[in-house]
Amino acid sequence: MVGIVVVSHSERAAEGIAEIAAEMAGDTCIEPVGGDGKGGIGTVPDAIEAAIEDAAGGDTDGSDAGDESDGDADGVVVLVDLGSAVMNADVAVELSDAEAAIADAPVLEGAVNAAVAATDPSATVESVREQAEAARDIEKL
Repeated sequence: MVGIVVVSHSERAAEGIAEIAAEMAGDTCIEPVGGDGKGGIGTVPDAIEAAIEDAAGGDTDGSDAGDESDGDADGVVVLVDLGSAVMNADVAVELSDAEAAIADAPVLEGAVNAAVAATDPSATVESVREQAEAARDIEKL
C-alpha cells in the first residue's frame, strides 16, 4: 500500500486536506504535517521526514504504536502547498529511508486523487504520484 503525506504551511490546513482525502482513502495511511513547530506558519524538514516515516510504516489508525492491522507501505507520495514546502519536503525525502516522491499537483485535489489511486492493490508510488498530478487538469467550472 502507498502512503500519503500532506504538507502545508498551516497545520490546520494539512489536517483538513488529509481529512477530506481520507474520505476516499480506505485503509490508506494519510499523514498531515504543517506549521513551524511553534504554532506558526511554515514547514520543518524534520517534521516532514517523520510524517514520511509514519506513512511508510503504514500506520492507518493514527497511533505511533504498531499493531497487526498496520503494514509496511510500498512507498509514500508527498503533496505540498507552496514554494518552501517543496524545498523542505525535498530535504525530508532525501533524509528518509522510505521510498518517497513529491507530486507536482494541487494539494487538495491531488491528495484526493492520490487517495483514490492508493486504494488499488497494485498501486505504486509512481502510479499514485501520476494520479495526484493528473489533478492539475481538473476543471471546476
